[in-house]
Amino acid sequence: MRSNNMPRLTFQKQSPIGEDYWHSIALSAARGLAAHVVAAAHLRAEMYPGLRTLSDPSLWFKGFAFFTGFAHQAVLVFFVISGWLVGGSLLNKMGQPGVMTTYAIDRVTRLWTVLVPTYVVTVLLGLASGVLRPGAVDFSITNEFSALSFVGNLLGLQRVVLDDFGGNYALWSLANETWYYVMFPLLVLLFTARRTMSRAACGAALALAFVVLNSEILMYFVVWLLGVAFSRVRIDCSAGFRYAVLAPLLAASVFFRLTGENDRFDHLTIGMDLLLSVLLLVLLSSIQFKVAPTSTLAHPLSTVGQFFANFSFSLYVLHLPLIFLIKHLALTQFGLHAFSPGNPLHFVIYLGLLATIVLCAYVFYLLFEAHTYRIRRLVKNAVARRAVALPAAVDAPVKR
Repeated sequence: MRSNNMPRLTFQKQSPIGEDYWHSIALSAARGLAAHVVAAAHLRAEMYPGLRTLSDPSLWFKGFAFFTGFAHQAVLVFFVISGWLVGGSLLNKMGQPGVMTTYAIDRVTRLWTVLVPTYVVTVLLGLASGVLRPGAVDFSITNEFSALSFVGNLLGLQRVVLDDFGGNYALWSLANETWYYVMFPLLVLLFTARRTMSRAACGAALALAFVVLNSEILMYFVVWLLGVAFSRVRIDCSAGFRYAVLAPLLAASVFFRLTGENDRFDHLTIGMDLLLSVLLLVLLSSIQFKVAPTSTLAHPLSTVGQFFANFSFSLYVLHLPLIFLIKHLALTQFGLHAFSPGNPLHFVIYLGLLATIVLCAYVFYLLFEAHTYRIRRLVKNAVARRAVALPAAVDAPVKR
C-alpha cells in the first residue's frame, strides 16, 4: 500500500491467490450477495404486481421495489468475477502440461455438476405443478422441457437456438458464460499456439462463433474480458483513492437502477455496464494486498462471504423453478394470484419464502455442488489413465 495520494499501476504475471487477500474476500462476498439479490428480485417480481402497474404505490413498496431491483447489476457482477477468476486462472496456468484439458474438465464439471440435477429437479417440479404432463417429454425444439432442450441448455444453446429449459429465464446468462469459457481459450491460443495450423483453426472457430452467436452474447464478452485483463493489474493507492472509486460506483449503480434499461442486456445497456464494470474492477485491483494480522473485520467477512458464495451457483439456477412451484401452490391451494403491496402479512410471507428458497438451495448445494471437486478429480484421473493406456495399446505387439 502507498501512503501518498498518487496511485501506481503494476502489471502482474499472476493474480495473487489466497483467502488472506482483501480482493479474494471481496470476490467471495460479491458472488454470494449477487445470487441472493437475483433471487430476491425474481421472487418479488413473480409474487407482487409490478410497480408501474400500481396507480398510487405506497412509499414502503417503492422502497421495497427499489432495493430488490438490482438483479441486472448482480448478473453484471457475475460476468466480471467470472472473467477475473476463470480467465485469470487460465492465464496463470498457461505453459503447464495439459492445461487446456484441465481447463475443459474444470469448466464442464463446474457447470454440469449443478445443471444436470437442476434440470432433473425442474422436470420433477414441472410434473408436480402440472405444467409438464407425464409422457410429454419429446425431442421437439419448441418444447422447453424436451430432451433436446435439456441437452442444448447444458451446451449453452439457450437463447441461441433453443428456449430456456423449463422456462427458467435465469439460464440465459449461463449461455453467455458457456460461450465465454469456449471463446477465451480459443482467443489465447490464437496468439500463443506454436503451430500455424493450430492458430488458423482457433481463428476459424472464433469467426464461426461470431457468425452463430447473437450480438448480446458477443457484446458482453467485452465485459468478461475486462475481468480477465484487470486480474493482471495491481493498483497501489491510498484509502482515499478507493473511496473516490467506490462513491461513483455506488452512485452510478443507483442512477442506472432508476433510469436504465434494467430488464435487458444489449446495445442499450452495454454503455452503462462497461462503466460499472471498470469502476468495480479498478476497486478490486486496488485491494490486491494481504489482510493485516490485526484486522478484526477480515475473518468474519471472509467466513460469511465464503459460506454464501459456496452455494451461489445453486441458488442462481434453482430459485426460479422453486418460485414457479410456489406460485402454483399459492394459486391452487389459496386462490392467491399475487401478494398485496398493502398487506404486511404478505411481506412477512415473502421473507419466509425467500428464506425457504435459500435453504433449499443450500441443501441442493450439499447434495450436488459441494461434490464438484470430487467429481472433477475422478474425471481427471480417468482421463490420465486413458492417456497412459493409449500409448501402451499402440506399442503392444500384434498377435498373429
